[in-house]
Amino acid sequence: MKIDSMGETTEIISTLEQRVLKLVLKLTDLEKKAADLKQNLISSEALLDFKNSEIASLTLKYNALKTANSLLGSEDNKRDTKLKINSLIREIDYCIAQLSD
Repeated sequence: MKIDSMGETTEIISTLEQRVLKLVLKLTDLEKKAADLKQNLISSEALLDFKNSEIASLTLKYNALKTANSLLGSEDNKRDTKLKINSLIREIDYCIAQLSD
């Protein structure tokens, strides 16, 4: 009986070793996938930062063009033009008042 028992024990140990090896391979594969995903995340965050700064830059340029158009007196921005001119006149008056003091 000890012989059968010894053979069964050896078989159980062999099966356990195979299962442990499979688990180690799965763990290694999952660690590699996690590292790849982390790298993709870093790349995506860098691209997002770049795009956000590009949007901010384009927004500034758009506002500058909008202001320039309003100062040039385009028909679309007549009201904006008048408001901007009035604002500039107030600023000039304030500067003159400061110089007078």
